[in-house]
Amino acid sequence: MYDVLILSDLHLGSDNCQAKELIRLLEQVRNGEILTSSIILNGDVFDSIDFRRLKKNHWKVLSLIRKMSDWIDITWISGNHDGSAEMCSHLLGVDVCDQKIIQSGDQRILFHHGHRFDEFIDRHPFLTAFADAVYRFLQKIDSSHHIARTAKKRSKIFLRCTEKIQNKSIELAEKLNCQAVCCGHTHHPVCVETGPVRYYNSGCWTEKPCHYLTVKDGHVRLHSFAHEEVGELVGV
Repeated sequence: MYDVLILSDLHLGSDNCQAKELIRLLEQVRNGEILTSSIILNGDVFDSIDFRRLKKNHWKVLSLIRKMSDWIDITWISGNHDGSAEMCSHLLGVDVCDQKIIQSGDQRILFHHGHRFDEFIDRHPFLTAFADAVYRFLQKIDSSHHIARTAKKRSKIFLRCTEKIQNKSIELAEKLNCQAVCCGHTHHPVCVETGPVRYYNSGCWTEKPCHYLTVKDGHVRLHSFAHEEVGELVGV
């Protein structure tokens, strides 16, 4: 059994949300095919707080999370797309916070979304919106999402942003006496296990393949939805 399963960047309400895949994963947890003591939703559960954009499968995701919260400890860490903590807590009946530290085995592990270290969004909202629109368009014309992933990884702005979030998160974890830190926000699945603090990013559920993290006895693993460990992924 895992100590915790981590999902981030579901972006319910967005056109590229892989809600059907997410439902399949949550059903596996609910049916006991995947055993975990707790779940952390590491930010951006919603794409926006306009609930009119939620589709049938998006509501089903919320329903599953709400039902599972009756017997699994679920924590929602606020992301930059999520609404107020009070609203989020009331909606799903789960605890909401800005960051969380857990003890797993002999390891202290920090969880936070990562947007606190991304100043580009606040400084350049129009450019951010344009880049996001282009990215979603590339996803629509290529259902494998290969073109969109390639374009993102060749963006110097994206690479600088992900590197800054990684470095600042490691610094924060060191100050809090943690041996590992898990983020979301960048939508870029990462597993970096060199250096004084191990860094992981849980990727997202708006891009194929989808990714998530698990923690057991202090060991963090990065998975694709097919449950294949992808620990060979490295940071930028």
